[in-house]
Amino acid sequence: MKESNSITPSLCDILGIEHPIIMAPMFLVSNTEMLIEASKSGITGCIPALNFRTDDAFRSAIQEIRSKSKGPIGVNLIVNKSNIKFKQQLKTCIELKIDYIITSLGSPEATIKACKPEGIKVFCDVVDVTYAKKVERLGCDAIIAVNKEAGGHSGPTPANQLIPQLKSACKIPIISAGGVSNGKQLREMIALGACGISMGSPFIATTEADVSEAYKQAIVDYGAKDIVLTEKLSGSPCTVINTPYVQKVGTKRNFIESLLSKNKKLKKFVKMLTWQKGTKALRKAAFNTTYDTVWCAGPSIEGVNSIRPVKQVVQELIEQYKK
Repeated sequence: MKESNSITPSLCDILGIEHPIIMAPMFLVSNTEMLIEASKSGITGCIPALNFRTDDAFRSAIQEIRSKSKGPIGVNLIVNKSNIKFKQQLKTCIELKIDYIITSLGSPEATIKACKPEGIKVFCDVVDVTYAKKVERLGCDAIIAVNKEAGGHSGPTPANQLIPQLKSACKIPIISAGGVSNGKQLREMIALGACGISMGSPFIATTEADVSEAYKQAIVDYGAKDIVLTEKLSGSPCTVINTPYVQKVGTKRNFIESLLSKNKKLKKFVKMLTWQKGTKALRKAAFNTTYDTVWCAGPSIEGVNSIRPVKQVVQELIEQYKK
């Protein structure tokens, strides 16, 4: 299923895939089996480098994916100073000849400069026109338009506004991120001017995901109205399911945390500590049965009605798209 227009190529053309879909990188959730099945299903998967504790584990995962699939492999890099592993992760991506990198939460300049000579494509998360034009000038290959319906770190603008704004301001391809869980919504994003989509939350409720069954079932049981923004996980607003535990602890930083986060000298360290604490909470809830349930997800869980294999999620999406 190739979609293209006279202005920009389809994501299918850019990455050499059958369907214009990226299985979005999901912290703690994305794994090798999911990426392998994504490739076999005609789409591509992107995995966060931070999902691996060591460089050896990261390398082994990429080598396993490559040995068991033929499609392009993507890696998500957090490119701000909070990621102390960034330089080594980028070096490893280049050595392993990763097909594309999605940059998040920082300047992609160093990544673009390092990847261009190696033929590695760089896609950059953006939430507005200003930043999109900046990364376009830096030479990125496409922009990931993170809209208001995205899971994790969402943007402030709905897709039906953000994509046309970016389309008007930028010449490079636009990949829409957020708010898609069925074929009709995929068709809407393409019609708005996106060359493809990045979709994450529906893939949490798949048999290949190795998160807890409780987490998967929550993706089925909860809906868009149950998604809230919390400041307690990463230092930046992040979408989670509004479980009883989240309601109990609240979604806002306390007075001291808010005060320290505004201090120029301390805010970087406060953000790092918040991220470490939030990561611990996410990891605990993702893989264990616990009352302290902090599950990251986006509004697109609205369209998830059962736990399915990755292949079935893709097949149903494409069948709906073609109707």
